[in-house]
Amino acid sequence: MSLTTWYLETTDPRSLRPAREPRGDVRFVRVGVPSPAFNRFLYERVGGAWQWTDRLAWTERDWSAWTARPGLETWVLYLDGAPAGYTELEAQDGGAVEIVYFGLLPGFLGRGLGGHMLTLALERAWDLPDRLAGRGPTRRVWLHTCSLDGEHALSNYRARGLSVYRTTREQVDTSTKGRAAPGPRSA
Repeated sequence: MSLTTWYLETTDPRSLRPAREPRGDVRFVRVGVPSPAFNRFLYERVGGAWQWTDRLAWTERDWSAWTARPGLETWVLYLDGAPAGYTELEAQDGGAVEIVYFGLLPGFLGRGLGGHMLTLALERAWDLPDRLAGRGPTRRVWLHTCSLDGEHALSNYRARGLSVYRTTREQVDTSTKGRAAPGPRSA
């Protein structure tokens, strides 16, 4: 099977085109205390539909090391008190911030939450230096998505002002269940 991966970025916070706000009591909350079990739950529930498998073999120690790293933030979107989606933001060298994971939990797709959550995630990526002592200004926010992700993922990223800067295509073996995250994790 052919897998296409799109790498997208924004280098100017003014390029953000906010999505409309959804109905209901919507809150975007940073997980202030590293919580390996919560991150694992979010990863498995959101990623299950999109064949995210690269972290399934992680041990509790792996999850603990990941969530405790300086510069990593987990943000959760709540709708009427229920977790509806999440994102991980990772501060990187050179003023870059990667949106490492982003997605909605099953049952929350099609409610207008994805565009709003992406708007909020981009705003938090741009103001990450306000929460990270000694961090210089954010100069670039980037992510990647692929042809196995939700049908509206790429259009949502573009609609919020991100631009494709690289596209890769590869043949992948579908004889095993799931997939690893597409492409290298570097810009």
